[in-house]
Amino acid sequence: MKPMLTVAIREMRIGFRNPWAYSFLALFSLFSLALLLIHSSRVVEGYSSVTGTMLNLILYLLPLMTLLLGSFSLTAEKEEGGWQLLSAYPLGTPAFVLGKYAGIAAVLLVIVAFGYGLTGIVGQLTGKPFDVKTFTLFLAFSAGIVLLFLAVAAIVGTLAKNRWQALTYGVAIWFFTVIGWPTLLVAVLGLLPYLWIKPALAVLTLLNPAELVRLFIVVKLSGGSVLGPEYYEWIGWIRGTGGTLLFLLVSAVWIAGCLGAAVLLWERGRSRG
Repeated sequence: MKPMLTVAIREMRIGFRNPWAYSFLALFSLFSLALLLIHSSRVVEGYSSVTGTMLNLILYLLPLMTLLLGSFSLTAEKEEGGWQLLSAYPLGTPAFVLGKYAGIAAVLLVIVAFGYGLTGIVGQLTGKPFDVKTFTLFLAFSAGIVLLFLAVAAIVGTLAKNRWQALTYGVAIWFFTVIGWPTLLVAVLGLLPYLWIKPALAVLTLLNPAELVRLFIVVKLSGGSVLGPEYYEWIGWIRGTGGTLLFLLVSAVWIAGCLGAAVLLWERGRSRG
């Protein structure tokens, strides 16, 4: 536990000294204020066209930001020799990977909290505050995106040999999970027999962290009717009494699976020297 905490604290110190982090902080703050401008044109409460637009805008920025910061942090250890130094100490691979994840997650969540905090303050001062429930769900949406995609970034950083490879892998994952997902989903489901569509849709949704979090938040915003009949069962369990706990459990399993894979891949590279 202590080695992991040490790595996490070290990562937080590096993260808050990283120019990339402050660039993303400024970008996300401006982005959050832009959401406030969208909100000021009409009242935002529950799911609406404005809410859907705001969710999509967040989905364009946060996953890419998370993938780049997370994967660059791990590849930097290889390029700059930090890992060679750390590996000389009695530091296990799980403690190293989990510590890196915890430290970067803290930095990214601070960026997100600062952006939303600034938006909340400006909204109160201008008399155009967000509805409390909507604001809370937007914050939860952003935190979920950060935590899930950071677990993916751990795998990317483990596989990539340098920052250029990490950039290529990160942008490719972002494109397929966010931009190209609707087209890919329609293409794949169109090739399957009708009875296979719902099971395949469930599996594919669970494999895409962006879609998984988006569906949960849309249903919580009472917008499940826009998803279509294929998602009827999803709407049912999310609205159920244990829907939130089940979603958190699925997310925890998702994160644990990705981090476990990252640990195994890093340990394999460590054993090969």
